Amino acid sequence: MPCALTQGLLLDCRLNYGGVKEVYVMDFDNAVTITTTADVVTTLTKSTGKLFYKYKLIAHTGEGDESMALNRENGTQANKQSVKFPINKMTTAVRNELLLLAQNRLLIVVTDENGTSWLYGKDYGLMLETVSAKTGKVLSDRNGYELMFGGDEKTFAYELNSATVTSLLVAGV
Repeated sequence: MPCALTQGLLLDCRLNYGGVKEVYVMDFDNAVTITTTADVVTTLTKSTGKLFYKYKLIAHTGEGDESMALNRENGTQANKQSVKFPINKMTTAVRNELLLLAQNRLLIVVTDENGTSWLYGKDYGLMLETVSAKTGKVLSDRNGYELMFGGDEKTFAYELNSATVTSLLVAGV
């Protein structure tokens, strides 16, 4: 059998949390190399002067989503990745940044509520697919933007080790 199974899976402790704490975004073309060891990103080298930008999120508002599509007849698999989150308060500065995001292929790192960071768009990059800008109707409604990034990848998102996450905000040399 060419694709032999390697392990069983047990139930884990009930210390698992949904949600996204923060998102890091960088132009896809500014990643020089991405090195994985045992399917974990251990090095992400950036172009000189380039770095990821950190977007802190309001609790319980963002999510990373992946779905694998398999085709028996073609013997293929593809993975649809998406990252969704809001940005509160409409401003000119945010508007202008969204226009720049819309023009680029992106690498996006999502840090979940379990403290694990995942790299989305490793092979092909994600694109900003939809933006919804709303003023809200009543005082308690959101005034801001809802963003959805999407793309197709060969596999699920890759975990990043802690040293690589720390290096995201440091400009490449």
